[in-house]
Amino acid sequence: MTDAQEPKKAVALDYDEAADEAPKVVAKGSGLVAERIVSTAREAGVPIQENPALVSALSALDLGEQIPAELYPVVAEVLVWVRRVDQAQGAPAALKGKTT
Repeated sequence: MTDAQEPKKAVALDYDEAADEAPKVVAKGSGLVAERIVSTAREAGVPIQENPALVSALSALDLGEQIPAELYPVVAEVLVWVRRVDQAQGAPAALKGKTT
């Protein structure tokens, strides 16, 4: 019996503190789509954090949908991490707050 590996999944979030009440899903997919999301983020210099449980929860949301309140704590941790990475890398302001 062989273990079939689950296709890779990815979700991209966007959060504009001035305009949005909460981060929203701007891209999601599995397999080749997930690979494209990740490669596009890397090319743009967007920090990437792997968190399969969070990706699973976010994948259930529709594109453009804001994250539910129950995910605020874990997504807040990701946003703090993104800001730290941005600051450490001296990222331009246009990339701050963009997550994948």
